[in-house]
Amino acid sequence: MTELTDITTLLLSRIRDVADYPEPGVMFKDITPLLADPAAFTALTDALAEIAVRAEATKIVGLEARGFILGAPVAVRAGIGFIPVRKAGKLPGATLSQAYDLEYGSAEIEVHAEDLTAADRILVVDDVLATGGTAEASLRLIRRAGAEVAGVAVLMELGFLGGRGRLESALAGAPLEALLKV
Repeated sequence: MTELTDITTLLLSRIRDVADYPEPGVMFKDITPLLADPAAFTALTDALAEIAVRAEATKIVGLEARGFILGAPVAVRAGIGFIPVRKAGKLPGATLSQAYDLEYGSAEIEVHAEDLTAADRILVVDDVLATGGTAEASLRLIRRAGAEVAGVAVLMELGFLGGRGRLESALAGAPLEALLKV
């Protein structure tokens, strides 16, 4: 338990609150100080890689854009592949896409169709679970590609926004792990 408390304290100490960003009334959780600290970034990478190994993931899917920053080193540390899930129109070649609703409008994400196979167990990695819209869309996209969902792992879950509840059916029993809960 001491190890978990130590990493929690370290990670929390490197996340900066920015008031009224991107709009008044919002308290933004800035992870750039964590990324700039090699000890904290290494601890985060190791913790997420441990989740990937425990989940028996064969690939990491990182969600644009901070999921790329976190997911790529996690994949390297775990010795598995990394697949970027991008906003629509950013990938060349044949893609699968998944549209999803936002609070005000909609968005679409894509993955290269050939990057995911039926033999894959995919762990989705991102920085924050907020409302869960992008994560839910990524789980649907992974399954449509024929791969298995091994779970979702995030640095931080903003529990008051209800993302965990939104993901429950899309996870279909796969785990959702958050290193920090705010």
